[in-house]
Amino acid sequence: MFQQFSTVGRNNLFFVAAVGILFLQITGCSKSGGESNATALRLATTTSTRDSGLLNVLLPVFESQNNCRVDVTAVGTGAALKIGEAGDADILLVHARKAEEAFINAGHGTRHEEFMYNDFVILGPVNDPASIRDTAPVEALKKIAEGNHWFVSRGDDSGTHKREMSLWEAGGGRRTWKNYLESGQGMGPSLVMANEKLGYVLVDMGTYLKFKEKIDLIPLAAPSESLRNPYAVIVVNSEKHSNVNNSLANALVNFLVSRETQQLIAEYHIAGQQLYFPTRLVETK
Repeated sequence: MFQQFSTVGRNNLFFVAAVGILFLQITGCSKSGGESNATALRLATTTSTRDSGLLNVLLPVFESQNNCRVDVTAVGTGAALKIGEAGDADILLVHARKAEEAFINAGHGTRHEEFMYNDFVILGPVNDPASIRDTAPVEALKKIAEGNHWFVSRGDDSGTHKREMSLWEAGGGRRTWKNYLESGQGMGPSLVMANEKLGYVLVDMGTYLKFKEKIDLIPLAAPSESLRNPYAVIVVNSEKHSNVNNSLANALVNFLVSRETQQLIAEYHIAGQQLYFPTRLVETK
């Protein structure tokens, strides 16, 4: 009688243990302390960070430290912000400051942290038919338009496209001409299209360095403060969307601004050149 009861008790214990293990697997990353029942962190990011290869360096470290995975959706900044507004991402990695501020002010995000930057460059063919070499960015665009030269715009409301529009605005308004093309695609494909046309294109330096050995275009317009390109992360408001993994999203922010990760960003080079510059490295010493 006692033996029979003991066996049943052990079976019950095994059952409870199995349920407990299954529960831990369902409730997500064990170190995150997250209240969400998601197994993954949903990251909507600009295509430039994917195309440059940086995410392939950073995210595996975060996943290992937090015993989880990050599901990446790479789109333009405008699309990423819309994904966040709909609650279809937990965290955003974007680069369009005015749009980011509008997102936060509308209550869609609860934490906004800049963590690195690079620069935009205007690329063109070596023979530079528009003669924009060492020309200020706004003047360079004017000369490309006036000469009816090929120019590929992303045309997708991305951070890069938004910066192009701001340069046009600074020059008196947007221009379009016969050889002005809108790719509607990410930075990598847009850069390849411009290369095929031997035209001009606005691109972030990280993506250019990643593709440098595969294209014939080179940086031509003069460096300018108007081409500085800061990147930030935004935690989506979990009070508006209960499915947002708030604690794990904040864990990723803390990871990105940490000294260790800032050092990884600083050390990420291609062909001996640094792609991104951490903005928090001094603060974290």
